[in-house]
Amino acid sequence: MKIGFIGAGNVGRNLARLLTTHGYDVIMSNSRDPETLKETVTELGAHATAAWAKDAAAQGDIVVVTIPLKNYEAVPVEPLKGKVVIDTMNYYPARDGNIAALDDHSTTTSELLQAHLPESKVVKAFNSIYARDIITTSHSAGNEDRRTLPIAGNDAAAKKTVSDLIDKLGFDVYDAGPLSEGFRFQNGTPAYTIRANRAELIAALKQA
Repeated sequence: MKIGFIGAGNVGRNLARLLTTHGYDVIMSNSRDPETLKETVTELGAHATAAWAKDAAAQGDIVVVTIPLKNYEAVPVEPLKGKVVIDTMNYYPARDGNIAALDDHSTTTSELLQAHLPESKVVKAFNSIYARDIITTSHSAGNEDRRTLPIAGNDAAAKKTVSDLIDKLGFDVYDAGPLSEGFRFQNGTPAYTIRANRAELIAALKQA
C-alpha cells in the first residue's frame, strides 16, 4: 500500500517514518519543488519518494493531509476523488487567522476539508497526538501501555480502513463518530494530546 502525504512537517515526517518502518511506501510532498524534500526522503529510506502534491495525491492509495489549516483549499481535488483522506489538521487562529465557521462552532476542521473534497472520504486522525509521540508511544497489541487514538468520519468503510492502518502502526483506535464530533479531540479539549487507554480517552471525550 502507498500512502501519499500532502505536507511534510513534523507530524507528516514522523507518521511517514512510522509507516516506512512497517513496510509501507510513502510519497512525500510539500508546497514547493520535490527537490526540497531530498533530505527528508533520504532519511526515510528506500520506501520513500518525493513528488509534487498533485502527484502524491494521485499515487497514494490513502492520502494524508497534514498542512496548516489555512491552506486547506490548496489541497488538490481531482486526484483525491473516491480516496480515503486522513486529516491531521488543527485550527490555530494565531497561525491560520480567524475562520468564522469554526469560531462559532457551526462546523469542524474536517468538515471544511470534506466540503472541499466532496467526492473523497475524509477521516480525522492523528491530530490529537504530538508529533514526537507518533514514534515513541506506539506499541503492539496486548502491551499494557498501548495508547488509544480517536478518529472521526462520515464513511464507515473509510473509518475501518484507517482504523486497521492505525492498529498496525501500534495504537488502539476509538471511533468518536461522524466528522461533526471531531471537535471533541481538537486542540484545547481534554482529549487533545492525552496519553490514554480506551476508557480514559472516552472519559476525556465526554468532557468536550
